[in-house]
Amino acid sequence: QVQLVESGGGSVQAGGSLRLSCAASGYTYSNYCMAWYRQIPGKEREGVASISPGGVTTYYVEPVKGRFTISRDNAKNTLYLQMNSLKPEDTAMYYCAADRRYGGTCSYALQYRYWGQGTQVTVSS
Repeated sequence: QVQLVESGGGSVQAGGSLRLSCAASGYTYSNYCMAWYRQIPGKEREGVASISPGGVTTYYVEPVKGRFTISRDNAKNTLYLQMNSLKPEDTAMYYCAADRRYGGTCSYALQYRYWGQGTQVTVSS
C-alpha cells in the first residue's frame, strides 16, 4: 500500500524559504517518478515539479524555475522540494505524488496515481 506523507509546510514572509519533505512507504520508491503539485481553493491542482526515479531528470513549471528545486534521496525513500524566494502567489496546499512510468516521461503534465494528504504553505507579503 503506497503511503505518502508530506511535511515542512508553514507560514513565511515573502522572500523566505521552506523545504518540503515527502516520506514514502509501501512500494519500491526508487522505481517511481515523483512529483509535487499545489492547489489553491477554488482552482485546479497545478503541477510544480517532478523528478525521474534516479533523480537525473527534473521538470519545473515556469513560475518556479530558478526558485524551487526538487530532489530525492532513494536511500531514505524521501522526496524534497526546496523553495526559495517565496512569493505570496506560492501560497497553496502542496501535495506529493508518485507514479510508475516504466521508463516513460516523469512530467507532472501526465496524471500521477498516488497522492499524499498535503501540507499548507502560506507566504505573506
